[in-house]
Amino acid sequence: MIRQSVTQDKLKSELADDPVLKRFLGDIDKPVADSFTAAQLEEIKKALKGQAWKKHSIDFRPTIFIPFLPWSFYMVFLLGHNRRVISHSEKGIALVMFLLLSLLVLISILGFIMLVLYLIKSALGIDLFADESLGIWDEFKRLIE
Repeated sequence: MIRQSVTQDKLKSELADDPVLKRFLGDIDKPVADSFTAAQLEEIKKALKGQAWKKHSIDFRPTIFIPFLPWSFYMVFLLGHNRRVISHSEKGIALVMFLLLSLLVLISILGFIMLVLYLIKSALGIDLFADESLGIWDEFKRLIE
């Protein structure tokens, strides 16, 4: 019985040195953290190690400070491979977001093509409407001079 208690204490102290468990136990009241058995700590460690939410291709988390306000805001932008199982409603939202993003990219590309065609037309001196101009050609010439 004493040998099992010593083994449990040794295992518990080894588990307490684990950085994942240290962070977890540091957020809990000390009497509660001390009450965990070695088996419970081992299971908590397995549950916390299984979380892959920290691994993202892009992990951008800036803090935005606004002068004259007593608080600041933070923004989180994460991008990476989704390792979770996606529910039916999430698939619908993902489809809508994909379609909106595709539409935005398509409109941007078409706008750029129209701008290039307008600049080519203006460079060739072709006037579709006499004495009418959007002013884009004049601004473009001013920028490249």
